[in-house]
Amino acid sequence: MKMNESPEIARFPADPWRNWLASSAGRYVLDWEQAQFDSAVVDLFGYHALQCGLPELDALRENRMPHRFRACVPDDEGASRRVDLWLDRYGALPLDTQSLDLVVLPHVLEFAEDPHQVLREVDRVLRPEGRVIVSGFNPVSLWGARQIVGRPLGRPFLPGDNQFIGLPRLRDWFKLLSFEMEHGRFGCYRPPCRSEKWLERTRFFESAGDRWWPICGAVYFVSAVKRVCGMRLVAPALERSRRLRRPAVAVVAPRRVRERQLAARRHSPLR
Repeated sequence: MKMNESPEIARFPADPWRNWLASSAGRYVLDWEQAQFDSAVVDLFGYHALQCGLPELDALRENRMPHRFRACVPDDEGASRRVDLWLDRYGALPLDTQSLDLVVLPHVLEFAEDPHQVLREVDRVLRPEGRVIVSGFNPVSLWGARQIVGRPLGRPFLPGDNQFIGLPRLRDWFKLLSFEMEHGRFGCYRPPCRSEKWLERTRFFESAGDRWWPICGAVYFVSAVKRVCGMRLVAPALERSRRLRRPAVAVVAPRRVRERQLAARRHSPLR
């Protein structure tokens, strides 16, 4: 793994995704996700942890692994001071197989050209019992409905170049690989408001949504564990059959027992 101490990356113009993250709704999502990552990684132990993408979020700040890295692609605006590893794409990580204990993917799958390839690559670099944590936008939410209605009209609420990946679809991808979902939750129940004023006025939606429509949060947060089945070597059937056909071994009585048997025969009245 090659680290760039002072990378010289060309400055790219701010894209709609970065502009949205700087808005009131974007900060609202980032604050909620930061709290979820802090709670999820604080008790995860190992040696190497990797965060892919979203340099606006420090997903590993509460983790205590000795080696924590952040990987980004060159079009991540303003990430030069907060990145340890530059990548061409997240679907090809320059890391050894089974070399990481934790990988976090905050909104990486939604902007990837081949999100399933990204998960396959994460499965390759994770050690057995390693964990992957994914956050993404939930299509079954008020934000998802607003995006579906606004995209044909040219007024999407979220950046138009992302693709919603629902939790059932993500769960199927986990099953195809070697991951087992550990836990997850939904959050950000406020309506899709752009202004800080209306986000504050609809604060009561948080408690109401968590109680009455918990699966309709705008953002989901899931954790999965890499499971590897153990194997026990079994001897070939031919060797087993040979062991079963071994000749019986005659049991020889001890010397004292034989002498007693001979003496009993000499004094027998039937002799």
